[in-house]
Amino acid sequence: MLSQLDERTILSVSALARQARLLIEERFNMVRVEGELSNFSKPASGHWYFTLKDDSAQIRCAMFAGRNRHVRLTPHNGNQVLVRGRVSLYEARGDFQIIVEQMSPAGEGALRAAFDQLKERLAQEGLFDEAGKTSLPSLPRHLTIISSASGAALQDVLQVIERRYPSLAVTLIATAVQGDAAEPQLLDALDRAARSTTDVVLITRGGGSLEDLWAFNLESVARAIAACPHPVVAAIGHQSDVTIADFVADVRAPTPSAGAELITPTVEDLEGWFRGHRHRLSTLLEQQLRMQQQNLRHLSARLVDPRQLLAQRMQRADELESRLTLAARNVFLTQRSRLHSLREVLKLLQPLNRLPIQRTRLHGRYRQLQAAVQLALERWQTTLAGSTRALHAVSPLATIGRGYAVLTQPGKSEIGEPVTSIQHVALGAQLTAYLTDGALRLGVNQLDPAARLSRIAPTDDAQDEDHA
Repeated sequence: MLSQLDERTILSVSALARQARLLIEERFNMVRVEGELSNFSKPASGHWYFTLKDDSAQIRCAMFAGRNRHVRLTPHNGNQVLVRGRVSLYEARGDFQIIVEQMSPAGEGALRAAFDQLKERLAQEGLFDEAGKTSLPSLPRHLTIISSASGAALQDVLQVIERRYPSLAVTLIATAVQGDAAEPQLLDALDRAARSTTDVVLITRGGGSLEDLWAFNLESVARAIAACPHPVVAAIGHQSDVTIADFVADVRAPTPSAGAELITPTVEDLEGWFRGHRHRLSTLLEQQLRMQQQNLRHLSARLVDPRQLLAQRMQRADELESRLTLAARNVFLTQRSRLHSLREVLKLLQPLNRLPIQRTRLHGRYRQLQAAVQLALERWQTTLAGSTRALHAVSPLATIGRGYAVLTQPGKSEIGEPVTSIQHVALGAQLTAYLTDGALRLGVNQLDPAARLSRIAPTDDAQDEDHA
């Protein structure tokens, strides 16, 4: 802390300026200030001197050459900028000023904060992990480039491919690389590349400010790059430019040309690759040749003179011929004897000799069948007569003939439901009484439970019926 000065203390101008500078630097240290740039000057030393102002005040600023060479914008009077630096006092003139260490367009601070937040979140999800990245093929045959068709980055990439690896097939998916149209076009291009049969995908563009490169800092684009099944090389901007796409991609290149060089092998690489494969092929062929020579020696040792084999085969053929002739003669004699036996058996079994016997058997079977049918018919006729008598005995027609009737009331059946009790009949009901020669339609005028048939003395006919 600066000591308190007594009002009687007399200071030199330099001492006062120094005390004020120390006090200001101790109090403010590092600050961020946004304002309009004016009075910009760049002397031969390379330092920048300018003023930041707003509607009510202005502050002088200085940015030295060691710092301003990293600024990606070209300062012009009237630019809205955000600076970060130390507040100080220029003692020689007593000017209050800011020693600027960083400068960016106004609004870039919010973008930088969003960039840092997304980077941290995706890193926690593991999208930047090296374990999940895919290595580039040593000899790619097909390259898909996602870039602006009119950008210098594309021309740089094509020149490198033409110089290093002209046989590489190249497919360009042209997209916008900044602005509102960039995101949907980049997502569509990545989707098309993912569904293709390409070996490598190169996504590239030239350098620019953080705002210009913002399409490659979008979460949707980053996730599309991470989901691509093919190796993705990100070559976006200059070496100092870093985007979220660089972290998500399988390989990050500092420039478009460097990205093309990472993908394409040099002539020396190809020669080395061919030399290695030629050496391995020669070694393999030598091993196979030695094995075949060894097998040939083994087979030569086991090989027998073909003349000996031929003599043995001829002798074997003569032996088999003799055995075949003898076997054929034996088979002929055996079959001739069997044929003679079959002829004798056929004579005994001739149909003309067996026909009278079978005719006699047939007549006997016919007479037996007639007798059995006649006997069965008589049995069925006897059974039918008995059933008829039994059916007549239980038929209600005989009872109706003696003065009885079947009494019904309307029901589900054609003749109606039989009435067996007065409890089933209501006054005024319409009944039908069936007699032997027809039916009577009756109406119920009275119900008399006391008039029971059991109280009437049975007639002789009824007694006869009971006995029956």
